[in-house]
Amino acid sequence: MSRIKAILFDMDGVLIDAKEWHYEALNQALKLFGCEISRFDHVHTFDGLPTKDKLELLGKVSYLPTELHEFINQLKQQYTMEIITQKCKPLFQHEYALSRLKREGYLLAVCSNSKRKTIIEMMERAELLEYLDLIMSNEDVEKAKPNPEIYITTMKKLNLQPEECLILEDNKNGIAAAIASGGHLLKIDTVYDVNYTNIRTKLQSI
Repeated sequence: MSRIKAILFDMDGVLIDAKEWHYEALNQALKLFGCEISRFDHVHTFDGLPTKDKLELLGKVSYLPTELHEFINQLKQQYTMEIITQKCKPLFQHEYALSRLKREGYLLAVCSNSKRKTIIEMMERAELLEYLDLIMSNEDVEKAKPNPEIYITTMKKLNLQPEECLILEDNKNGIAAAIASGGHLLKIDTVYDVNYTNIRTKLQSI
């Protein structure tokens, strides 16, 4: 029988199909300063990292002065919020999964490298906020994923051991953080993999 007491969700690529939104918003901000990232690099190098870390990496391979990073980050967040307003919508299978898991007594948390304001806005628009016991953002930790701090801190806040937590992640940085935290991992390929049947099957296998 499963010993899992909490299910911890990454957000982008797990609960929200937002990877393309972040790519669009970041490039919209970067283009103002004559810079751009390729789709390949966004998927294979930058996926799952906070914007701050993306800009630091970008600054090492292109002329992007450090003093511009904070301003570009602010612009990117503004553009992201505009896209969220236009495109973020509820997905029935996610609402069903979280509502049923909640009724079954599981603690539910979102642990994302995004900023708290962005997470709350997306969760509200996806109509998932009411099911969450805890939200953890990149502002709540010193080190973002792939460092496991966000998951370890979440487990402590929920007063649980790693073996009592199931983590849903989709990209290499998140997966590395999940594994390093000691929690159980359910690897996600697309947001449509996040459904009650898949989660229940994983829970029964633990």
